[in-house]
Amino acid sequence: MKIAIGNDHAATEMKFAVMEYLKELGHEVVNFGTDGNESCHYPEFGEKVGRAVAAGEADCGVLICGTGVGISIAANKVKGVRAAVCSDCATARLVKQHNNANVIAFGARIVGIELAKDIVKAYLDAEFLGGRHQIRIDMIHEIEER
Repeated sequence: MKIAIGNDHAATEMKFAVMEYLKELGHEVVNFGTDGNESCHYPEFGEKVGRAVAAGEADCGVLICGTGVGISIAANKVKGVRAAVCSDCATARLVKQHNNANVIAFGARIVGIELAKDIVKAYLDAEFLGGRHQIRIDMIHEIEER
């Protein structure tokens, strides 16, 4: 699987750890984030990952900032992106199963590196359930079109 990853300055260390973990799992990782610790602007990286996922250049995305919230809001401005903040494995699994989230986000100031890896794994191992959930995804797409 090809996974786009993006981060701001608050999450550089975590981004590198998650990237290495994803590669160990056999995934291709495309880095859209900053590699430094100097203050930068998370919307830039949320948009880059969102656009890559929406265009089909990546199968899904992982975003990391201080809380995961700001960068996910930016990604969600890209048509076709369903980014969800996950601070635990159950949420990560459910956002895939019920919401067919194509981007997950979490906060480097909220979760530790090992939990971040577990969150990513729970998300990647889950499958969209379809059915009544697809009806809701279709309703979300209708909102985007208005």
